[in-house]
Amino acid sequence: MQERSSVGELANQLRSELNHYSPGGKLPSSRVLVERFRVSPVTVSRALAQLAAEGLVVTRPGAGAFRARPRAGGAARGDTSWQEVALSADASTEVVPRSVDASGVLVSLAAPPPGVIEFNGGYLHPSLQPERAMAAALSRAGRRPGAWGRPPMEGLPELREWFARSIGDTVGPADVLVSAGGQTALTTALRALAPPGAPVLVESPTYPGMLAIARAAGLRPLPVPVDADGVRPALLADAFRASGARVFVCQPLFQNPTGAVLAPERRGEVLRIARKAGAFVVEDDFVRRLVHADAPPLPRPLAAEDPDGVVVHVGSLTKATSPSFRVSALAARGPVLERLRAIQVVDTFFVPRPLQEAALELVGSPAWPRHLRTVAAELKVRRDAMTSALRLRLPELALPHIPSGGYHLWLRLPDGTDESAFTAAALRAGVAIAPGRPYFSAEPPAGHVRLSFAAVAGTGEITEGVRRLRAACDELL
Repeated sequence: MQERSSVGELANQLRSELNHYSPGGKLPSSRVLVERFRVSPVTVSRALAQLAAEGLVVTRPGAGAFRARPRAGGAARGDTSWQEVALSADASTEVVPRSVDASGVLVSLAAPPPGVIEFNGGYLHPSLQPERAMAAALSRAGRRPGAWGRPPMEGLPELREWFARSIGDTVGPADVLVSAGGQTALTTALRALAPPGAPVLVESPTYPGMLAIARAAGLRPLPVPVDADGVRPALLADAFRASGARVFVCQPLFQNPTGAVLAPERRGEVLRIARKAGAFVVEDDFVRRLVHADAPPLPRPLAAEDPDGVVVHVGSLTKATSPSFRVSALAARGPVLERLRAIQVVDTFFVPRPLQEAALELVGSPAWPRHLRTVAAELKVRRDAMTSALRLRLPELALPHIPSGGYHLWLRLPDGTDESAFTAAALRAGVAIAPGRPYFSAEPPAGHVRLSFAAVAGTGEITEGVRRLRAACDELL
């Protein structure tokens, strides 16, 4: 983090001094900049690269860096108003509008303004990411024979074998496709399993990114309520009968956003209901590797208990590593696998081989189990810190379930509270939170917010963030 900060600071300083040089004029050498600003040569190189990308300087190997000459005035902006007609021309014939609303996804992807505590993040803080292990794995991977060649369309055999073992005995390497992250795998699955206009059953509440995928594909997401034990089987059966849906998307382990784990007595029932309806269950097993240190033994994936090919399984390494380490598995049995494979090949060709090789290096290294143990211990500490702070300072926010895995808490606001106003008040107080509305495919039963404890620097930020939320509550309630 310090290196990144130094790069930005040096780039800002050099940018402010560019007017001291005439166009084409040479900037001080890298050695001079290192000595003057007391930074590393790597920092100087990255800062100059940033200015070069902005078109402010030109670097010439062996000669140095020079102030760029001003570009000629840009071309006049054209009239793009015709696009409004073109983009909406077919809307009247669409069963479901396919325009994409990414607002619910962007909440957890966009970096908050400086000084704002990030309770809305969906990934591990850099201090929790295995940066050194990933860098070492990528370095080793790049030296593997054939590492920069074209991989098999389905993924490297060794990586498919590793994913298959992590799922269970019912899945073999031939049943696994390596995909570019969980979001891509879910997109492939929904496109393969349901035609535009078809209903798809989803948990309520559920992950906004999945709702966005469904709507972008022209599908109609229909809600099935969940409670502390996961999806409610009787309501799932009713939804299948009423809608004629052939797909149900669920997160049986540490569901997003509630944190619920599908109860043992419901697991077989869900599979039986789907099988009777002639439907697929898309299992999004997104945070299996973010278990907390005090969690009981985890249930196996639903795919491990499915001999009939009902489950299409999605599992990812991204949440436990880095948002840029986008490697996942898409597993299925039977004829559907060929359809999944065909769609994935058409959409993305394949996951870059160096990234697959790096994944193999990472999960096969001694650093991998150490990293998972470290994250498990730290997430428990952070969860407990946030839970204690909320109970102490914000008892009016209901916390019905404390999960033993994942990276967030799901809170219900007091009756009558304006969710949007609360989210805005929190941001004014210096905390970014995720509003609950995007997690519902239909009208929500109450106002909710989701608070992440994984994207912050540590327990100090958690305590301060909850203190700021108290101020927001006092302003609003």
